[in-house]
Amino acid sequence: MPLADINAPAHGAYVQLEQLIALRFPARQLKLGRRTRALSNLAGPIKSNFRGRGIDFEEVRNYQPGDDIRTIDWRVTARTGSAHTKLFREERERPVLVVVDQRNSMFFGSRHCFKSVLAGHLASLLAWSALNGGDRVGGLVFNERGHREIRPRRSRKTVLTLLSQIASYNSSLPLDTDNAEDSFADMLSNLRRIARPGSSLFLISDFRGASRQGAREHLFELAKHTELTALACADPMEAELPRAGTYAVTNGSERSELQTGDRHLRDSYHQRQLRRQALLSEDLVRLGVPLLHASTDMPPFALLQTYFGDRRR
Repeated sequence: MPLADINAPAHGAYVQLEQLIALRFPARQLKLGRRTRALSNLAGPIKSNFRGRGIDFEEVRNYQPGDDIRTIDWRVTARTGSAHTKLFREERERPVLVVVDQRNSMFFGSRHCFKSVLAGHLASLLAWSALNGGDRVGGLVFNERGHREIRPRRSRKTVLTLLSQIASYNSSLPLDTDNAEDSFADMLSNLRRIARPGSSLFLISDFRGASRQGAREHLFELAKHTELTALACADPMEAELPRAGTYAVTNGSERSELQTGDRHLRDSYHQRQLRRQALLSEDLVRLGVPLLHASTDMPPFALLQTYFGDRRR
């Protein structure tokens, strides 16, 4: 994948493993450990109970107005005759889990690519960035039939295994089954089992089934003990029906016609999607979980750069 394409949307109905691997180059411009103010604002005024990864001592410097007096280094202060304070930094190493939805509901798109492809590109950028930052990287790929876990390790081989599983699950779409509502809660249950406290989780999905009570309870528990970030994949046609006309549509096994000239139908369709988005946003804000909106007509790299861009470049 040429580097010139990083500012363009993803393309196609299926992911290409070579493209996912090539994303390791632009991923160097992302720093997942740097939670920008823009990302923090997405979490809303209510903060989760997650208290971070811990801190390590970094250095001592001269005291400055506004520094916490509890961090004053009294030994250095006594020896030098001027106030000095200790600086700390967050631990660099942490488990990062990238969770990728490859259910039938993700096998849809009207612009550039399918949602399942968008999810694959986002996951690849996040995984490579985490590895570049010295984190242990793992993940979970799931569909209606099951899931595959990749235990976090600080190795290129582990990232390649994750990307291979994404490509494998993606190539099996569409499936001849449809229990997306239940599969989301099942995935969260499995995620709670493998996610250790302090882990950083990136959940990439269209969140079909997230409003069910079981799923909401699992999200609540995950948000208490991990640093959870949600990336919601969508397509413009999910919010607005195409202009008035007759369209042939299929679910992969059956074919029918869709009439979009009815104004009441168009308004009802739009309002239903707005309500679904609002409910998801309200639930996640209540948990202190930032929600990033990704669309098939948007470059995945540009979205992540907004919130995780390396400001030093």
